[in-house]
Amino acid sequence: MAARSSAPEKRPGFFSQLRTLFRFTREAYRWLPYALIGVLLAGIALGIGVGFLIPPVAVWSIILWGVTGLMAGALGAMITMTRLSTKAMYRKIDGMPGAAGHVLSTGLGRKWSASEMPVGVNPRTQEAVYRAVGRGGVVIIGEGARGRLTRLVNDERSKVQRVASGVPVHVFYVGHGPDEVPIKDLASTIKALPKKIDRATMAAVIKRIDSISQSVTSLPIPKGVDPTKVRAPRPR
Repeated sequence: MAARSSAPEKRPGFFSQLRTLFRFTREAYRWLPYALIGVLLAGIALGIGVGFLIPPVAVWSIILWGVTGLMAGALGAMITMTRLSTKAMYRKIDGMPGAAGHVLSTGLGRKWSASEMPVGVNPRTQEAVYRAVGRGGVVIIGEGARGRLTRLVNDERSKVQRVASGVPVHVFYVGHGPDEVPIKDLASTIKALPKKIDRATMAAVIKRIDSISQSVTSLPIPKGVDPTKVRAPRPR
């Protein structure tokens, strides 16, 4: 029997992550290589143009500004690819069970407390309810058929209101119907909520809600999203 290696798992390097990010994004946008080349050339052209416009005009000055433009173009190409990869990720997970949890756990940042695991699940239909807490209050997110989510959402809202009286409670449903939020806009919609509570109140609300939350780990959690396969990898 082979001995188990105690060496830490080697993480992919920067260029390996960059290559993975490029391939992932190109699957959704076949024109990606041409867009990146265009942004890079535009940066170089802008740098050389500045070199000609700023006196004294000299070869070394033009070369220096050209290199600066190259760096700016490379940065612009990286930003372009990162934004397109995010759009590609949202397009891929749209409509999949568990997509809302994936967005909450990766897209809200440190100012919000949320989990990829739902706080309520319908074991038969896999409708799920998620929760996030931030300065804007408590947000309840329903994922699945809206008609079958009513009971789950109302149960979660009642539970929150019992322990967080006076704190705003917002309810969003993920989807493309009337009064629903597309998955690509979920994180931005939540982060755009006006601040209604301070940090101390937020921490107290999180503690109170967690103290009464029932574990759902034994329930069949939606398995539609595999974050290791659909998350747009970002170079570090």
